[in-house]
Amino acid sequence: MATESPSKATLSGDAIREAARILRDGGLVVFPTETVYGLGANALDPAAVHKIYALKGRPAASPLIVHVASIEQARQLAAEWLPEAEGLAKKYWPGPLTLVVPKKSSIPDEVTAGLPTVGLRMPRHPIALALLREAQIPIAAPSANRFTQLSPTTAQHVREAFGDETPFLLDGGPCEVGLESTVIAVTREGLEVLRPGMAFVERASPPSAPAAVPLPGAHRSPGQHHKHYSPRTRILLVNRGFLPAEGRGAYLWLAYNAKAAYRLRMPELPEHYAAKLYSTLHELDQKSFDWIAVELPPDDPAWSPIRDRLIRAAY
Repeated sequence: MATESPSKATLSGDAIREAARILRDGGLVVFPTETVYGLGANALDPAAVHKIYALKGRPAASPLIVHVASIEQARQLAAEWLPEAEGLAKKYWPGPLTLVVPKKSSIPDEVTAGLPTVGLRMPRHPIALALLREAQIPIAAPSANRFTQLSPTTAQHVREAFGDETPFLLDGGPCEVGLESTVIAVTREGLEVLRPGMAFVERASPPSAPAAVPLPGAHRSPGQHHKHYSPRTRILLVNRGFLPAEGRGAYLWLAYNAKAAYRLRMPELPEHYAAKLYSTLHELDQKSFDWIAVELPPDDPAWSPIRDRLIRAAY
């Protein structure tokens, strides 16, 4: 049975301390970040990390992001911390940016899918930071959902995903950013975007096509699986309002309106669209539509994280 979670209205130091104790004892905790809710375990405990994969149904080839409380803690986990990593951390942390760097042996291979690198991030959500500081351990945490399904941006989304299997849950209300973090590989050759997100890094080479053939072996970053971020209802990507002739569906539009059983105009600014996307899809997924048609946003760098998520959702 799930451990009863504290509500956001009564979230206290006692709840943070209990969550930290669970993590140190090898258990799982769900906690909010500014991006999405995370399913956390002690990143230095291989058995605890295995519980994440088992609960999510996540393949071992998909590495996890390790959350840290400070830049100093990140340096302690990195086998090499280049000046570029230091500069990005100082500019964007705490925030929605993950840096992939060579790892020290203290990070188990279970966290990194056997790769010699690890993704590190310092979140800016106050509950996440309080938990990291109280636990005094790095926390490995993917999104708190079943593998390939919609990421959760509220505690209720987590409960709907896991039901009675929901671990101890810290409810911090809706997530501010609403999309998973940007992932940047920091190497001596330069910076490479492994997953686009709402943190934009200059001088980083762009990611490969979002619907590419799955990578052989371990993925270099979370979010590189060809099908991901998917509601149960079929997602259709449309242009200029051309909707299916059959079935009862919902339509999320930007510039071209069309007739559908349900229509919603999405925000015109990418950051507002991103914050609303997953919560909207979660809501529509409960309404038994035959399809959800989404007008594909502009092919513009500011919209690339949203296009990436939609293309994978519709795969």
